[in-house]
Amino acid sequence: MDRFPHAADVEFHSPLDLSRAAAAVLDAEGRISGWGSSAQRLLGHPSEDVLGRPAARLLAADPGQRLSALCKADRARSTVLDLSCRDGRTLRAAVTFSPLSHLGTAATVVVAADLAALRGWEAQLALLQGMATESAVGLTIFDTDMRVVWGNTSTDLELGGVAQYVGRPAADLFPEGEFISRHHPPDEDQIMEHVLTTGEPILGMHYRGRAPADPGREHVWSCSYHRLVDARGEPLGLFEESLDITDRYRAQERLSLLVRAGKRIGASLDVRRTAAELADVAVPQLADEVLVDLPPAVIEGRQPPTGSAPGHSMLRMHGRTPEEFRTSPVSYPPASPQAMSLATSRPVVDDAAPPGERASAGHRCSLFVPLLARDAVVGLATFRRSSNPDPFGPEEQTLAVELAERAAVGIDNARRYTSQHVAALVLQRNLLPQHLPAQSAVEVAYRYLPADSRVGVGGDWFDLIPLSGARVGLTVGDVVGHGVHAAATMGRLRATVRTLALLDLDPAELLTRLDSLVAQDSEPHADDGLGDEALGVTCLYAIYDPVSGRCVWASAGHPPPIVADANGSVALSSLAPGPPLGLGSLPYENVELSLSSGSVVAFFTDGVVEDRRTDIDIGIDRLAHVLTWQRCPLEELCDRALSTLPPGPQADDATLLLVRTRRLADGQVADLELPPDPAMVARARTDTERQLADWGLSDLSFTAALVVSELVTNSIRYATGPVLLRLIKDRSLLCEVSDNAHTAPHLRRARRDDEGGRGLFLVAQMSQRWGTRYTASGKTIWAELAVP
Repeated sequence: MDRFPHAADVEFHSPLDLSRAAAAVLDAEGRISGWGSSAQRLLGHPSEDVLGRPAARLLAADPGQRLSALCKADRARSTVLDLSCRDGRTLRAAVTFSPLSHLGTAATVVVAADLAALRGWEAQLALLQGMATESAVGLTIFDTDMRVVWGNTSTDLELGGVAQYVGRPAADLFPEGEFISRHHPPDEDQIMEHVLTTGEPILGMHYRGRAPADPGREHVWSCSYHRLVDARGEPLGLFEESLDITDRYRAQERLSLLVRAGKRIGASLDVRRTAAELADVAVPQLADEVLVDLPPAVIEGRQPPTGSAPGHSMLRMHGRTPEEFRTSPVSYPPASPQAMSLATSRPVVDDAAPPGERASAGHRCSLFVPLLARDAVVGLATFRRSSNPDPFGPEEQTLAVELAERAAVGIDNARRYTSQHVAALVLQRNLLPQHLPAQSAVEVAYRYLPADSRVGVGGDWFDLIPLSGARVGLTVGDVVGHGVHAAATMGRLRATVRTLALLDLDPAELLTRLDSLVAQDSEPHADDGLGDEALGVTCLYAIYDPVSGRCVWASAGHPPPIVADANGSVALSSLAPGPPLGLGSLPYENVELSLSSGSVVAFFTDGVVEDRRTDIDIGIDRLAHVLTWQRCPLEELCDRALSTLPPGPQADDATLLLVRTRRLADGQVADLELPPDPAMVARARTDTERQLADWGLSDLSFTAALVVSELVTNSIRYATGPVLLRLIKDRSLLCEVSDNAHTAPHLRRARRDDEGGRGLFLVAQMSQRWGTRYTASGKTIWAELAVP
């Protein structure tokens, strides 16, 4: 099937050729003596209507004398005549009169053709002539063996004479050239074979090479290949048309390079990454190698030095991944082109190798461009060429300067961000606990993994808070956002949680009060630093009692803890967390667990179990699986848990707090229930002294007996029910007296004439700490005595 069914027929014979033109014969008197079928096709007159009649009757006008003169001429003459057609039309025709007098015959052969058809044929002929001699498009004909047959003038100029290549294979024309279009085979022989075999043309292939007539400059051509066939449709060979698009191609490449640079350079907010991004973008399109040198201050996030001296020491960036990053010192002699570029803040081209680098045989040209941002020099970029001998032209220098400007802005932004990130990281680390105090109730291990520097330090926190009765408070929290603001908000909330925890509030009550404080700080008129960011605060608080093994926790929008009991079975909480802090909508609820000794409880932030590529449920299952190894040391469990995080930059802070519970032995706790009788004070004192003797703490008997008697006396005086005395032998001696009264005791200084009021004052003086906590049935007054 014809590939171009609507294309016009191309005829290479002249319309005046005898095989196509209308022909007639005139006798000496100008009468028609011969009339061919071609003449009938042109004018429509049959032979019987014209033979023997004067030819002048076929003229639309009556130039009889002119026609007679043409018939009597002694040589061939051509003219344009208006001829009458049988259907009444007038045809303007090109007519040639050829006398036969030299043959001894008084006759004239007349050949005529449509003038418009003749002019069209002449235009086609002129076009072919122009393509062969004047066209900028190179035309080359190859035979079926893919050897050169012919080339037009443009091809002749590029090859420095096409005659020397006639009969040679196509590969000899540009031996070092290559196709840079990737949608067809890159080998020219394969392309030609495909066109010859299938007849399918291949259009618009980009070819890069050096023309024999201009070997010093690399060119790019757009090439197309078409099969040539004879009248029977048999292949004669193929022809190639090529157009030099070097300038247009390079302009497109520069534009695409700038677009790519806009997307990639400076996106990382990391000084070294930005330097690597400049090299990635510019190599190999603009240069074979790009080196970036930066002052140490810029790498460290400090202000760049002002007025950089030519010999100012720099650090050269190496590596394109965090694992490969390294630096090496470099300095420039005062007379070096690098020093000149820094001193003048202008690009400098050097066609010779820099001092100390002449051993590099492939080095041919370098371009030094200062990295300028906000009127300060933040570094120097070196663009080098070795395989490409072309020098850096004005347009390429302009392109390099623009790339350097983008890189300089990215490096300066990264420097500023590095400074802020370091400040936020130092602030956060100072606000987080430097170490967690050792406790008999629990064994703890923790990990804190800051977010990748591109997103900034987050607002995670964790804490372990010693409470009365050998209990411990455990908390984790997260402030949405990153940076110094998030770190400062985190520090304030952590301090607030610790303060409320020391009031011995239960978890739900503590979160309720914290929620109220956050809501107040989030009001529009609040300008104390929390603001809108506090609306994204989550927190979990838990209390563990080693005497009963009871753990109570409540959550404000925070993932609940995961518990692995001593047998290794893992349990997930079915209670949904309450709302985040600051919303003041729903109340918080306590969840109570009974933990056996050796259970492992995991408190964590969402950075441990969630990222952009993994659903949080998958992350929780992953962490729960790690906890099935709960018999491992906690430090090993922490490492196992963080090793399961997906590779790559961490999008959010990851905080993990692992707690292994302990139970106090029965022999460490002594309980005594006393009726509300003042006579029971002596019994409480006696039982205390006996218990301390059993524990080997007789040295504390006097102090402990005095503290117990004062606490029991206070409870019996104000309570209406029984009084419970509890002694706990831990790292210190704990004395607790519980009753059903909700009135809080107050420490006061008694006057000289007062008979009472000195009991709590004595307790405060003799104990390390003392206080009151409230329960559902009353209150507990406690005191902690140091063990000698």
